[in-house]
Amino acid sequence: MRDESMTVSLVQAPVSKGDVSANLDMHLDAIAVSARHGADVVVFPELSLTGYELSLAGELTLDSRPEVIQYLSEAAMRHQVVVIAGGPLAAHGDHQAHYHGYPQEQRQGSRPYIGAIICSPCGAVQNYAKQYLHQGEETFCAAGKRNITIVHKGYTLALAICADFSNPAHAADAAANGADLYLASALISEAGYAADAQILSSIARKHQFPVLLANHCCETGGWSACGRSGVWDQYGEQVAAAKGTTPGMVLCTLKGDALSGTMVCFADAPLAL
Repeated sequence: MRDESMTVSLVQAPVSKGDVSANLDMHLDAIAVSARHGADVVVFPELSLTGYELSLAGELTLDSRPEVIQYLSEAAMRHQVVVIAGGPLAAHGDHQAHYHGYPQEQRQGSRPYIGAIICSPCGAVQNYAKQYLHQGEETFCAAGKRNITIVHKGYTLALAICADFSNPAHAADAAANGADLYLASALISEAGYAADAQILSSIARKHQFPVLLANHCCETGGWSACGRSGVWDQYGEQVAAAKGTTPGMVLCTLKGDALSGTMVCFADAPLAL
């Protein structure tokens, strides 16, 4: 059993359609606020840097905006946290490798991935590409090929993006890779929440690890997200959840087998720094 605790901040905050600059500012502020509240890992929802705007994904790939990656990486190092942020990634091969810039001509003609940028406190940057797409996403995006795990403070974290967790093989692979936590970034509407919450609870119970959800809390891509970011313990019981679509963060602390969670509203811990 680990003696060291780890706190994960699940951020839900409004995003602006296709405005990477404005969304980046929100991310940087939320990272700083999360760190002030003791977070070791900060997780944002699916496509958090662009909004869930699939038709814009090809022109908004993060690979073509290295300054965005740089700012996130610098924030991770400055605050000594792991940052997991969502955005489209150009289809240029292995998205578990360290980030490198690619010339524009190498990115043209391929559908992008629905991806996540993972920035570590040491300065390393990794990428993950969503493997299991919702119906219709394949029109705009390609599917990734491999799972990813991150080790931080002795805990092994597995990352899922939305429909990934709907396929039992994804969580089973995470368990086989020794995951201690299963982190899901998503866009879930009120109509879909009950069913998805049941899936997440079942994953936690089956694989005996906590499952954490970072969900959007605003309208994006034509969907009205319901917020309610939260955490299920290894028995499948929900330990904590956000208050609906209230902007804020759910802070989940794991120490050994003990898990606790609390909601911090951004009205009480404002993003403006």
